Amino acid sequence: MAKHNRWSKIKRKKAVTDKRRGNSWTKIVRAIMVAARESGPDPSSNVSLRFAMDEARYANIPRDTVERAIKKGSGELDNQAFENMRYEGYAPGGVAVIVDALTDNRARTIADIRLAFDDVDGNVGAVGTVAYMFSQKGEISIAGDIEDKPVTEDALIEAALNAGADDVEAPQVAGEEWTVLTEPAMFEAVKKALEQGGFPISEAKIVMIPANRVEVRGEHAKAVMDLVDALEGLDDVQKVFTNADIPDDEMARLS
Repeated sequence: MAKHNRWSKIKRKKAVTDKRRGNSWTKIVRAIMVAARESGPDPSSNVSLRFAMDEARYANIPRDTVERAIKKGSGELDNQAFENMRYEGYAPGGVAVIVDALTDNRARTIADIRLAFDDVDGNVGAVGTVAYMFSQKGEISIAGDIEDKPVTEDALIEAALNAGADDVEAPQVAGEEWTVLTEPAMFEAVKKALEQGGFPISEAKIVMIPANRVEVRGEHAKAVMDLVDALEGLDDVQKVFTNADIPDDEMARLS
């Protein structure tokens, strides 16, 4: 089993909390609208829409809100036109950064993203600058602190791998989440198998996983954290991925 970076665990827990905020709901609703517009309103034949609807479900977004977003995206209701954009760059310390956005104004979005990078002396690059360092994966988070049915390592690994998962990452601290990684093509099958097996899924999404991580400490570590926080705070930004590795002792010092 691979060991997940401690900072990633903290960011994941922060993201779960953030999903309770209206800002995060807005981002997921945007993703649903764009997916429905690009490939139709039927999730059985629209993988992107199915993934976005899953995120909405785990974020507890009301069903009528999801249905309205699908109707807007498919043209049944008036719809503000958004488009998918990806931006790439470097944070201090040579940390690669990928920013996925949904925007109705490219000029505004790139200006906001450049400002966030500039504030920490980072750089926005051209398309392809860092994407080759990452691979797309399905990531399923399993709650590890359910009292009535605690997750056991053997049972989870057996269920996940039998369903076609690539890897299972154990929590570094008791009670934190387990992480199941899959190829995108196997994401739905693995998620369904884990749900049927009674494993408490807290989040399921498609992410970009770095092939290698860059360890950063001191001011570089702080700059990376500040950059990610600033980017995630932008309305147009959907997701932020980095290859930063901030050691536990450094996280404790910065916290």
